[in-house]
Amino acid sequence: MAHLLGGENLTVSYATRTVLDGLTLGLEEGDRIGMVGRNGDGKSTLMRLLALRSTPDSGRVTKRGDVNIGYLDQSDVLDGDLTVGAAIVGDQADYEWARNPQIREIMGGLVSDVDWHANVHALSGGQKRRVALAKLLIEDHDVIMLDEPTNHLDVEGVAWLARHLKSRWRANQGAFLVVTHDRWFLDEVCTKTWEVHDGIVDPFDGGYAAYVLARAERDRMASVVEGKRQQLVKKELAWLRRGAPARTSKPKFRIEAANALIEDVPAPRDSMALSKMATARLGKDVLDLENVSLNFQGGDDGRKLFDNITLRLAPGERLGLVGVNGAGKTTLLKLLNGEITPDAGKLKRGKTVVTAVLTQEVKELDDVADLRVIEVIEREKRSFNVGGKEFTAGQLVEQLGFTNQKQWTPVRDLSGGERRRLQLLRLLVGEPNVLMLDEPTNDLDTDTLAAVEDVLDGWPGTLVVVSHDRYLLERVTDHQMALLGDGKLRGLPGGVDQYLELREAALAGSTVTGGGNPAASGGGAPATTGTGPSESEKREARKALNRIERQLKKLDQQEKKLHDDMVKSTEKSDFDALAELNKQLKDLADEKDALELEWLESSELLGD
Repeated sequence: MAHLLGGENLTVSYATRTVLDGLTLGLEEGDRIGMVGRNGDGKSTLMRLLALRSTPDSGRVTKRGDVNIGYLDQSDVLDGDLTVGAAIVGDQADYEWARNPQIREIMGGLVSDVDWHANVHALSGGQKRRVALAKLLIEDHDVIMLDEPTNHLDVEGVAWLARHLKSRWRANQGAFLVVTHDRWFLDEVCTKTWEVHDGIVDPFDGGYAAYVLARAERDRMASVVEGKRQQLVKKELAWLRRGAPARTSKPKFRIEAANALIEDVPAPRDSMALSKMATARLGKDVLDLENVSLNFQGGDDGRKLFDNITLRLAPGERLGLVGVNGAGKTTLLKLLNGEITPDAGKLKRGKTVVTAVLTQEVKELDDVADLRVIEVIEREKRSFNVGGKEFTAGQLVEQLGFTNQKQWTPVRDLSGGERRRLQLLRLLVGEPNVLMLDEPTNDLDTDTLAAVEDVLDGWPGTLVVVSHDRYLLERVTDHQMALLGDGKLRGLPGGVDQYLELREAALAGSTVTGGGNPAASGGGAPATTGTGPSESEKREARKALNRIERQLKKLDQQEKKLHDDMVKSTEKSDFDALAELNKQLKDLADEKDALELEWLESSELLGD
């Protein structure tokens, strides 16, 4: 495999902390690499270095001269004054980019529901993310680097991105490096894993599951070595302590060797081992939504967010909720928590129910921003019952991964993942018996996610989880339900795979109205007013689109063959054949132009 780019002896330090320490690594053709590690251990830093977006304190990054690198940052890098169309395709005319089937597929997969003419600054965070991702993917890159690309993508969007990356290049072509906490995505698209920790990178073959197994084996071997080392430490310490007056007479090399054994112990990684918290007893009645309807907020057109839905939560039930953006997942949690009153129907709440909701934002910590971590928990209680044992506030926060030093950090100075962890702990110490989590995986690294799942495994109450992380849903919930945007709540006996099938069927048989992009609405023209096209016209338009796609594919193959024949004719100096081939090529180009115009017209008729 050909070498694409690499780093030699890369070192990066911040103040007194070394984030990357003399790393040497590289990417080759065909590499599909996922990067994992704790928040703050240097994953994004390493990616920026390899993407040539920043420079190391020492060492260098080199790349093959013709290698083109595409990079998606976590931050918002789009020009807010541009329209969506200009941000993605620049000043290209619609017919220029719409003739490329791969670009049309990317537009449909990521921004089909985004107003093509809206200014970027007016978009939601999720829409901006998808626009930035679309802009990157339509470009021709040899290496793609994606920093948390699944943030703000729903289950469907994550599945689309996985399919795209798997089919973007041939097996031995191109390369990508991705940082994400979405473990299903890592398993689906990656053939190698880099674990960044303690200033170094450990490479593993395979995706997330293979990495976890390999790491477990590595840790097992390390524990054997550590056990032997501990025995040696005890022996040396015992030798050192045989009479203080005699210590100065001991051979100096023995003292230094013993001290080295003690000092060389690496700092333990953050752990998060929180067992079953004491909870208020649940009666047989928990939370029931009965025949609930709710109109869209501020809507006066009669459209319903929920249309006569019923949901009954049982004691100890573990429910996962998936759905399209805007379908009402967060609103459903607010209805269950009594924060919103439905337009019709009612909420029945058991007498002993104590709820806690982990929201997508961490605004709940704003009121304690000036307090230290330990003070936040001590405000709740001084001692806690965990798994039948009494813990002080200090012991509890340490179990949740806050070391002695971190316990005295002001909340405002915590990282996103640490704030998320504290937010969850603050909820649990309130001893609720119904826990509702809205996108709990935001800002958490894979190690912390695994630890959170262990906490939830021991959760004795009722659990409701809204998440686009299918790995988490399948791991901690017993069954899933879906909101598809039609006001109904559907059970999913087949899990997330069934949800994706339902979405695919719904999209295949539905039309989109309103401002889409030209790939979906023929140049971004306004939706047709009045009665619009009939169902039979729409069916014919869909057939036409399928036919045109097939014809364009055949023409692409013919065009490639003509180019190959022209090369052969040039080598033979057969200018008569060359002239004939050139005429055929021109006729083929005219045919493609006509088909692409027909494609745009049919797409405009459908409005999708």
